[in-house]
Amino acid sequence: MLHLLSAALQLWLRQQCERVESLEIQLRGSAGALLRGRLAGVQVKARGVTYQNLDLELVELVSGPLQVQVGNLWRGQGVQLQQSFRVSGLVSLTAAGLSRSFAQPRWRTLADQLAEQLVGITPLVGLQVRGERLVLVAQGLAEARPVELEATLRSCEGGLELATVDGSLRSLLPLDPSLRLQRAAVEAGMVVLEGEATVIP
Repeated sequence: MLHLLSAALQLWLRQQCERVESLEIQLRGSAGALLRGRLAGVQVKARGVTYQNLDLELVELVSGPLQVQVGNLWRGQGVQLQQSFRVSGLVSLTAAGLSRSFAQPRWRTLADQLAEQLVGITPLVGLQVRGERLVLVAQGLAEARPVELEATLRSCEGGLELATVDGSLRSLLPLDPSLRLQRAAVEAGMVVLEGEATVIP
């Protein structure tokens, strides 16, 4: 049963994403509780994930308790989650992944908003990581070469804040209301975000 549920959850998770290169799942709970449709939690580790046109290098999540319809598994159907549940964990993004993501139509307006508010010109043509800072690269139509600006990251009420090193200019990336960002940093060449979210099946 646990193997069957693990396979079903892997399928469900892959269906939520546009791309998943590798995925590991660990189930928490007893067989008796599982037969009653209850699972203490799930631990997920995934690499090479594209979710809502965002390229994520690494995703590590731990869920709270889940209620599942195990009867469907015996009939060869996919897993059905009964209620919303909490997840906590982190995602890591490379500068190249962020650059690809911000080039997508879904995020293009937001990317250019960042460039306009912090660099002063648009469009944003790429991002880089330099030490513990994120570097925004923008190039206006009249500019002979790209303009770079180093920015710091921090979590704040309502989203992710990017600011110039001297703090004189700031831009807020709003997040989904169901997501609470607890930490944002640039570490080991990647942007790392930690937080909690409510998942509604």
